[in-house]
Amino acid sequence: MKTYPTRQIRNVVLLGHSGSGKSTILEAMAFNAKMTDRMGRIEDGNTLSDFNQEEIQRQISISTSIVPIEFKDHKLNIFDVPGYFDFVGELVSAVNVANCAVIVIDCLSGLEVGAIKAWEYVQAKKIPTFILVNKMDRDNAQFETVMEQIKNTLGPKAVPFEIPYGEGEGFKGVLNAVDMTGRERSGNCCIDIELPPETLNSISPYREMIVESVAQSTEELMDKYFNGEELTNEEIHKGLRKGVLEGELVPILCASGHLNVGVETLANMIIGFFPSPEDIQKERKISSEAPASAFIFKTIVDPYVGRLSQFKAISGTIKSGMELLNTRTNKKEKISHLYVLQGKKQIEVDKLEAGDIGAFSKLSDTTTGDTLSDPKEPVNYKSIEFPKPNLSMAIEPKTKGDEDKIGVGLQRLQEEDPTIKVYRNDETKQTIISGMGEMHLEIIQEKMKNKFGVDILLKDPQIPYRETIKKKATAEGKHKKQSGGRGQFGHVLVDFEPIGTTDIEYEFVDKVVGGAVPRNFIPAVDKGLQECRKEGVLAGFPVVGLKATLHDGSYHSVDSDEMSFKMAASLSYKKGMKAANPVLLEPIYKVQITVPDQYMGDVIGDINKKRGHVLGMEPADKGQKIVAEAPLAEMFKYATELRSLTQARGEFEMEFERYEEVPANIAEKVIEKAAESAK
Repeated sequence: MKTYPTRQIRNVVLLGHSGSGKSTILEAMAFNAKMTDRMGRIEDGNTLSDFNQEEIQRQISISTSIVPIEFKDHKLNIFDVPGYFDFVGELVSAVNVANCAVIVIDCLSGLEVGAIKAWEYVQAKKIPTFILVNKMDRDNAQFETVMEQIKNTLGPKAVPFEIPYGEGEGFKGVLNAVDMTGRERSGNCCIDIELPPETLNSISPYREMIVESVAQSTEELMDKYFNGEELTNEEIHKGLRKGVLEGELVPILCASGHLNVGVETLANMIIGFFPSPEDIQKERKISSEAPASAFIFKTIVDPYVGRLSQFKAISGTIKSGMELLNTRTNKKEKISHLYVLQGKKQIEVDKLEAGDIGAFSKLSDTTTGDTLSDPKEPVNYKSIEFPKPNLSMAIEPKTKGDEDKIGVGLQRLQEEDPTIKVYRNDETKQTIISGMGEMHLEIIQEKMKNKFGVDILLKDPQIPYRETIKKKATAEGKHKKQSGGRGQFGHVLVDFEPIGTTDIEYEFVDKVVGGAVPRNFIPAVDKGLQECRKEGVLAGFPVVGLKATLHDGSYHSVDSDEMSFKMAASLSYKKGMKAANPVLLEPIYKVQITVPDQYMGDVIGDINKKRGHVLGMEPADKGQKIVAEAPLAEMFKYATELRSLTQARGEFEMEFERYEEVPANIAEKVIEKAAESAK
């Protein structure tokens, strides 16, 4: 693969709802560029972009694949991004380095949530965008209906540049309202045709809409338009490109990826209307003479191949053999091998110009979000902000002894996917893995088996309950043992009472007078109570909000020691806690839920069913923000439930707020379960 100058590079991200046909569009583009002699099919598991075992089995995209397409002396780096929200991290990383986007819409399904979310992301990043209405050959295809959905949702900036020539079984090709030309299917490709006379009435209003949009771009063109003068084709193209680059125009195109109709037109428009990296570069001046710098946007870890660090060359020329500085670690990395990835294929190259996409192999200390730059002129680019995971499960091996394998596998997967979080809960002794949804965690489970050879189980995490007391009680603890030789003796009287807040876990007060308990044994009493506090008397959960006051006791001049008083403290703890009205506490979390207005009632009703309380509401960018509190026990699967309630339009964040007493009926079940587990 030859080296392309920045001006001839287009970095394009394909977005849309799962099943909209993104991978099929990419297959057709590769076929048109003569990269393949036939188009791969998702059903056959032979597409360029969906090549992982999990993708082939499920027939969906799971990871972003990059396929560089050489077309008309340009290089189109096409990012094929998964449509499922569980893999939103892939979308975020791709959008951060792409310069333009194509949102693919299934003409039958219409504007689905995946497309809407994609639109929100590209708008936030101010990325020039096309809308591609796909599958126009399907029965009951209705371009006009979908176009109205688009305009109603995305606004007036969405303008049809193309209309279909026929629909459903009668879909023959596409008609271009910009140039007033057509493309008609002929075998596996399309040929140019004159605009059919019978289509003039259909396409003319769109042509007028386009010309009017162009005329508004400058005063000179506006004057010309209102004076009744025709705008030249050059003026129209220049004005349209300006509108696309500035985000004022979002062209609507149509196609059938399966039939390879409209796909070549899409590639031509990508070249003609979308920006090169040079057009929108803001970080550092682009030229081959500029200091080299690259941004790592994705990491691929393969047990056999090793680590591949995917990067975008931001400035200068990236060459094999050069040495670059990691500005995060302040360590240098030797670039021994430089690749262009084409799906699963690795093509070694000598150099890549600014704006291009490539991959480094076997970097020692570089991860996703790092910047590599010329050591003489270092620079640091802003890292990617990935969404926080919102579904957590406990993970354990099916086979004992595989714990080490799990650790290695999870570490590698976290390097690949920053939306995965793994931590050890010391209290519950569980390893907790967090992801973006149920499918995300299922895929992790499959990857652990396929890549690292370890079967894992996913279980609901244990809830970190607490125990406390509600009244004061006094208890005596006496430890006495005599079995030949020196005996053991410790005797204490302890008051147990609630502090009044669970923010303070434990407080010890010494009120012994007259030496009833010698000073050197009092720390042993405190230590004994602290150790006991780790397990409550109800269900074995840690005790909080406990004040223990040692006020009396006795000792033996020979037999008393620290251990004896620790034992005495333990005995007083067991008696006193049972008498002090112990209760179970559960963690309460503050929840902030952002939903479109139409789902407010359903979401609030669901929160109430979860023993939650709505604290308030406030306007948000995407509708309303609901602020509520709810027990953690009710919220483990909330990511999935909210997605169902809001058609995946809802978002939420949770953070720990406090502990509250568990209702008696629920506490009884928790205590019973704990007793069974202890057997």
